[in-house]
Formats: sequence, C-alpha cells, structure tokens
Amino acid sequence: MKVKIVNKSANKLPEYATSFSAGMDLRAFLEKDIVLKPMERFVVPTGIYIELPEGYEAQIRPRSGMAAERGITVLNTPGTVDADYRGEVKVILINLSDKDVIIKNGERIAQMVISRFEKVEWELTDKLNESTRNKGGFGHTGNE
Repeated sequence: MKVKIVNKSANKLPEYATSFSAGMDLRAFLEKDIVLKPMERFVVPTGIYIELPEGYEAQIRPRSGMAAERGITVLNTPGTVDADYRGEVKVILINLSDKDVIIKNGERIAQMVISRFEKVEWELTDKLNESTRNKGGFGHTGNE
C-alpha cells in the first residue's frame, strides 16, 4: 500500500527495523534536546505529515527498548492518527522513571503501525446472546 507522506525534518522517513516488523520507527524532530524529568510529559514533534486512505488508521505505540531501559512510554497508547487528519504526527512521551531522561533530535521515540479498521453500525436490542464468559469482568478468566 502506498501512503502519501511529507517530511519537514532532516530525519529518515518512518521505516521498519526488520522485514517482519509491524511498526515503523518515528523520530523526534527537535531544535534542541529536551530533558524529561520524572513524571513529566512532552508532546514531541516528528516533522511527519501523512495522508492515509479511508478505512485505515496509524497507531502510535511505545518502543519497548525505551520503556524497559529508560522508563519512557507513550502516554495515550496507542495514539490514533485518523485518515482525515493532515496535521503533524506528534508523540506524547512521559518519563515514568525516577531519573531525568534526555530526548535528542533524530532519536527513535515511538512506533507507528498502520491498521485497517471496520466501522460499526449499532443494532439496538434488549438482550445479548449468552457466552461461556457472560458477565465475568476483570480477572474473571483466572491466572492459569
């Protein structure tokens, strides 16, 4: 699938790290380094603008290495970029560690996964079909 993209940064286009990767790495587009203090969040620009076809979304997800090694994650994960959005793709990062973390221009900060989705049409009813789980909620399926 071809997707139109504008890159206003000097960074590489989002790209897959391996041939089986689902997500493409997004890079920070910064004039200067930012320091994220513990529990601080920052909206990081990428310089990327995309035009997705109808029926698709881009999901913005954390990078596992940043989360495990530095305590940095995407706050509204997964963030959604709708097909009719034409603004800059930005990433809300939060520092969940107990140390300051520096984010540099060009650094890989998140992953972007392009996904197809279905629109639903609600069918109002008074009763739902029963299932084996039925009304079981959080933790209902056990810890096996």
